[in-house]
Amino acid sequence: MQFRTITKITPLGQKIAHDNTIFSLGSCFAENIARKLAERKFHIMEAPSGILFNPESIARTLDIYNKNVQLSGQELILGDEGWFSYDFHSSLSHIEHTTALQQMQSAISCGHRALQEADVVIITFGTAMVYTLKEQQRVVANCHKQPQQLFTRSMLSVEEIVQRYSPLMEGVLRDKLVIFTVSPVRHLSDGLEENSLSKATLRLAIDSLVKRYANAKYFPSYEILCDELRDYRFYADDMIHPSKVAVDYIWERFEEFAFSAATIDLVKRIKRIADAVAHRPLRPETEAHRTFCLKMIGEIAAMECVSEGLDFSVEKRYFKDFLK
Repeated sequence: MQFRTITKITPLGQKIAHDNTIFSLGSCFAENIARKLAERKFHIMEAPSGILFNPESIARTLDIYNKNVQLSGQELILGDEGWFSYDFHSSLSHIEHTTALQQMQSAISCGHRALQEADVVIITFGTAMVYTLKEQQRVVANCHKQPQQLFTRSMLSVEEIVQRYSPLMEGVLRDKLVIFTVSPVRHLSDGLEENSLSKATLRLAIDSLVKRYANAKYFPSYEILCDELRDYRFYADDMIHPSKVAVDYIWERFEEFAFSAATIDLVKRIKRIADAVAHRPLRPETEAHRTFCLKMIGEIAAMECVSEGLDFSVEKRYFKDFLK
């Protein structure tokens, strides 16, 4: 007897492997997948500008990276917590103007390089709700705790999102595999009704882009959590973000979606090495542990033969230290 509905996923025709270079942008859920990819030795760069929630801010950030924009410093604004920019996350703000400017300019340079080098781009939309700065009539990526009266709040339409992304898909993203996802994180501050409308808007926009562009694909992380798992035990204590169990399960479905059988096997072997490093031995001086370390070094050597791009320098140093 089946007690849940399994989300049907059409695997990628063009599989992702360890020789790909991946760039991930979007909401905080994008960090979970990016972290999983990094832990498994994929070449992955997260958007250095920080978390981006809405499609317009993600698109603007892609434009900034693509043009490698040089900041003059006049764009920065002094707030209660230091100098900030409406295009960057608060983690790049700083009490010193020069430091804030340097951090943001460095983020643009890193983003430009990552965008140019990437052959896979993962874009995660969080919400269709946007805040427009009245004075400049532009959508901001982060309000930085500024007075609410400075902004107008509205929801992007499906047509606005598609029109915004079409030039990107035909331009800087045209030769890349672009994987769109909708974050399953609920934006309860918008209210449940508006959150549902927002997610539906994002989903319809992505569907239109996937149908229009052959290099655009969709991974159903939203459906997996909301429809397949469908239980509050798969949410964190805040009842908003997915729990670790949910993230791990969505990652397993992503493997099924994006990797070949050989890559999945390699990923499992890499995880065993990572788990071995994370485990602290009770008796590191014993011959048994030395034998275990030699076995792990041999396992690493075997994987390096399979994929030359894998970097196990930290892990090899860890195991070799026990053999001295």
